[in-house]
Amino acid sequence: MHKILIATDSFDQVNGVSTTYRNILKHSRKKTYVIHPGLFKWKSISMYPEVQLCCEPYKAYKKIKEINPTHIHIGTEGPIGLAARVYCKLNKVPYTTGYHTKFPEYLWKLAHIPLFITYSYLKVFHNDSKAILVPSQSCKEELNKKGFKHVVVWTRGVSKNLISNKPHCKSKIPKIIYVGRVSKEKNLQVLCELQGKFEITIVGEGPLLNKFKLKYPKVNFLGYRFGSALADTYKSHDVFCFPSKTDTFGIVMIEALANGLPVAAYNVTGPKDIVAHGKTGYLGNDLEENIRKCLKLNRNSIASNINQQWSWNKCVQILHSHLLS
Repeated sequence: MHKILIATDSFDQVNGVSTTYRNILKHSRKKTYVIHPGLFKWKSISMYPEVQLCCEPYKAYKKIKEINPTHIHIGTEGPIGLAARVYCKLNKVPYTTGYHTKFPEYLWKLAHIPLFITYSYLKVFHNDSKAILVPSQSCKEELNKKGFKHVVVWTRGVSKNLISNKPHCKSKIPKIIYVGRVSKEKNLQVLCELQGKFEITIVGEGPLLNKFKLKYPKVNFLGYRFGSALADTYKSHDVFCFPSKTDTFGIVMIEALANGLPVAAYNVTGPKDIVAHGKTGYLGNDLEENIRKCLKLNRNSIASNINQQWSWNKCVQILHSHLLS
């Protein structure tokens, strides 16, 4: 009998990694356990107070041994992920890994740590796994070029409670929304600088929230919203804007599309794997132009197409097919 363990350094936070693993637990029909920093002593870091770093990797190792899984999926590359990887190596347990975040690019942008150092670490960490599960085709191609092996595209889904049934009323001043972390790597200042041209709403929190509130007084900063409240917030806006250039996917984009919002973004990994240019959104170097073009798209056709394309059940099936094969 299969006993699956997911080892992740992100589970209690509000981000795409946590969303993915919580939904896998919810939709998996096989016995599945999870270990994460919240089960042990952890500390946050100054740049990202919401990040939990496990201070007891040895206890995490002992917890894995206690569960005695037949298969392990290592979701992240932090202390919990390292403990799981060591366990797999010492006990010859088959495992897959997940690649969710462009940490090399983030660390370069935040601390100027050279890319070759972090990519060298990631290559060592991932390359002995049965499959490196990545969220998009362009992310797979990027890793293949860097010498990563066994890279597999892994889909995502939209929970039903994040799709609003309320009607949409188009406003006189276009209402633009972004949902996600308010931090440096998300490139949000490009959107916020359009505050005089659109009504801009930002849902989420992060290290730059207070600074941005002062700098961009016309922008509506709502903090966190969840479930039906978040769905209704999506639905009440005209365009979803995703200014990040360093994400591997962006689950918030498919949540927005599921509510009929076209997506304006740059033509980079993540948006170009999700957005059908000219049909469900616009991609290009001019974010304002992309937003204005999005306002002319048909919302009804956007929602119907996207809901057939993304599924958490399919996400679980892909994980099981590579982990348990």
